Amino acid sequence: MVIFRKSIFYVIMSVFCLIWIYPFLWMVSASFKSQNEFFTNGLSLIPESFTFENIIRAWNEANFEQYFINSVVITVGTIVIVLFTTATCGYALGRYDFKGKKVVYLLLIASMFVPMEFAIIPIYDLIKAMGLMNTRLGVILAESGGNHIIFILLFATFFAKIPKELEEAAVMDGSGFFRTFFTVMLPLSKPVVGSVVIMQFIWSWNSFLLPLILTLNEPDARPLSVGLYALRGENIVDWTGIAAGGTIAILPIIVIFLLLQRYFVDGIAGSVKG
Repeated sequence: MVIFRKSIFYVIMSVFCLIWIYPFLWMVSASFKSQNEFFTNGLSLIPESFTFENIIRAWNEANFEQYFINSVVITVGTIVIVLFTTATCGYALGRYDFKGKKVVYLLLIASMFVPMEFAIIPIYDLIKAMGLMNTRLGVILAESGGNHIIFILLFATFFAKIPKELEEAAVMDGSGFFRTFFTVMLPLSKPVVGSVVIMQFIWSWNSFLLPLILTLNEPDARPLSVGLYALRGENIVDWTGIAAGGTIAILPIIVIFLLLQRYFVDGIAGSVKG
């Protein structure tokens, strides 16, 4: 009876998993289909004849090479800034007691409920006043300027559990705030760093609204997520080209997650463990 229940459970979960990943599999499959097959046999996951024409067309004709480079630069720059700011904020909140600490926590948590759309106009005005419109640096600063509360709380929770003796030993050796942080605390927080890198990579790589607004007049500064619009014409939509572009865009996310998934799981588990 137990085996029967487990079998039913696995079958049901397998069906749900198939439904969940079907859109992704369909997109990858459509990348290798011809236009005619896409419309005549669009729901099939196995192309009748594989063709790399869509991927080549998306990469060359739609300027995907430039968009890909822009996405890499913007994503890496954003991750570096976000990692530094959230780790230092989490270190201060997790290791030091000061007046108003609970108020800071409440303000941080409350800011999570403010929609990002409310900040678009101030961000636009600020980037424009700095003279960084239509530049990759402007997009990097806009993407990394959020409060990133989840990352701060992950670091704060993790740093709070580290024994004080390690920090005290570093201070006795003459280390200051930043030296203790970079040489002792940050190396110990590799699981959280991996989690932050994965989540911020996904958010930055897939970000669409802010990069679209900040690069309206400079297509060469657009990331890959915005560059997909180049395959959408006024009268004709290149569906197989868009599917190929989406496949190209999602591959780096899969690679990064597979490389850092161990740190991701350890970071989340270590931050919520009692």
